Amino acid sequence: MLTLKPLKRAGMLVRRDETLGTILTSLAEVHGSRLLVDEADGGLRISYDQAAKRVHRWAGGVARKVQPGDRVVIHTPNGYEQFLLCLAVSRAGAVPVPVNDQMRTEEVRHVVADSGAALVLRSAVEVDGAPPLTVAVPADPGAVAALFYTSGTTGKPKGAELTHRALVGQALSGVAWPSGIRRDEAVVSLPVAHIMGFAVLMGMACAGIQTCFLPHFRPNDVLDAIERRRATVFIGVPAMYRMMLEAGAEHRDLTSIRMWGSGADAMPAELAHRFKGMGATMTLPLVGAFGEAMFVEGYGMVEVGGGVAAKVSPPMLSLGLGDSVGFSLPGYSMRVVDDDGGEVSHGGVGELLVKGPGVLRGYWNAPEATAATVTDDGWLRTGDLARRGPLGTVLFVGRKKDVIKHGGYSVYALEVQETLEEHPDVLEAAVLGLVDERLGEIPVAVVRLTDGVALEPLDLRRWAEERLADYKVPHRFVAVDELPRTGTKKVQKRLLLDLFS
Repeated sequence: MLTLKPLKRAGMLVRRDETLGTILTSLAEVHGSRLLVDEADGGLRISYDQAAKRVHRWAGGVARKVQPGDRVVIHTPNGYEQFLLCLAVSRAGAVPVPVNDQMRTEEVRHVVADSGAALVLRSAVEVDGAPPLTVAVPADPGAVAALFYTSGTTGKPKGAELTHRALVGQALSGVAWPSGIRRDEAVVSLPVAHIMGFAVLMGMACAGIQTCFLPHFRPNDVLDAIERRRATVFIGVPAMYRMMLEAGAEHRDLTSIRMWGSGADAMPAELAHRFKGMGATMTLPLVGAFGEAMFVEGYGMVEVGGGVAAKVSPPMLSLGLGDSVGFSLPGYSMRVVDDDGGEVSHGGVGELLVKGPGVLRGYWNAPEATAATVTDDGWLRTGDLARRGPLGTVLFVGRKKDVIKHGGYSVYALEVQETLEEHPDVLEAAVLGLVDERLGEIPVAVVRLTDGVALEPLDLRRWAEERLADYKVPHRFVAVDELPRTGTKKVQKRLLLDLFS
């Protein structure tokens, strides 16, 4: 029988077979009265000990209402309480199903019906007041721990069956972070019901890094929090970095930041470089801040419970920026294959496949979708296009669904978007394909422009023609004030099609 060795930390033990229902209890033994989270605007402010007690108490309330294995939809406002409720539901032996509070009523009804939920929680008050569940209902680390529903950008949302090993096991390496000998605080403003937000909170908790959580992302509020609290870490998505830059980030004192982090979408190299320069390597008495921050970018998705690869750009170096998806995280492998499943040669473009401990067990009640996504031997079809680079590197090209088939040519939307965004008056671009009877599809673009700038005088078509092959140039342009986004700030391109009708 395999014996799992515990991870040692400060004389305490955190086991490698921790589950959603046990992890906070173990972390409380390590960190005790250390502050876990301090929410903005007078929200939750509790230590590891206090949080563990709440989870035990709420788990007792959940256990009175459901049976082990039941699904529990957690439809609460975005906040750290939602994260703790997920742990409490798991501790009671049930399966948490967190949903974004910005979802429409019909979307929530779909999740409740599809998951077959036995209970819908809209507040922790509904399960408070019961005797605490001091012993978690036993769970296998390889069992389904939670259902995370996809954003639904194509069709109805599907519930990704993620295991304890995916949601907890991958974050346990953070226990080795030297939080006892240095001060760190992370500013986070991500939706907990999306996998990136959940994974970041789990990672910060395991690392012993205090989190300043902002339930609603507003660029000025985030910049204020970093300045006021002298935070050392910020983790967000590329759209957040764009918004902070537009809000005057370069005129703020962000030198306390030692690490910027990004995920959920491709991070433009120039944007990452600018934020590196706003942080610092360290701050010393009488010397002040010097150097620059590091930038860490993760590659992942809900189907792997977070990340499968990462790249690091160290201070004062331009390494780790650009199109590479980074190095595989421990336990993960990556392949780039053609439409027939064969490995592409150097320089070739194909679909990126990944394999590792976080790959979903399947989609809930969707065997056909599962079969289309996970191969018989456990490889996940990511739906992302990648190019084989030198020395085994993998370069991100774009989403497979973001390939526009124009007159027999493949137009990668990401490439066109980045070219348009190089224009000094284009803040952001979204490129999509319109059906065309003659050419199959034609590329079109929706752009956000700097204040006071009109679209027509810019002649973006000529800008693109000077930098791209003719078949890649958008045929039409539309300017908007805002782009529709998902909970993780990804642009919902399907909602832009009506602009061209």
